[in-house]
Amino acid sequence: MTIMWTVVTVLLLTSAVLTTARILLGPTSLDRVVALDVLVALCMCGLAAWAAYSGDSTVIPAIVALSLLSFIGSISIARFRVRDDQS
Repeated sequence: MTIMWTVVTVLLLTSAVLTTARILLGPTSLDRVVALDVLVALCMCGLAAWAAYSGDSTVIPAIVALSLLSFIGSISIARFRVRDDQS
């Protein structure tokens, strides 16, 4: 189980680093927003992996809260986003 936890941790951290690069280098604001949504999803996956590894279910409300906030944020950005070329 420790090997699996190590593999999952390395994959999630690698994905987080690549997603952070997309946030910093994204050519448009929409690329940055999508990368931010992916980063939140990676945080939720990390919390779920920790809950599965440790057997501790107290992080499940945090996962639910992150998913609801991410959904509301994505809807808000889709509704009120201004195009990049109209600045």
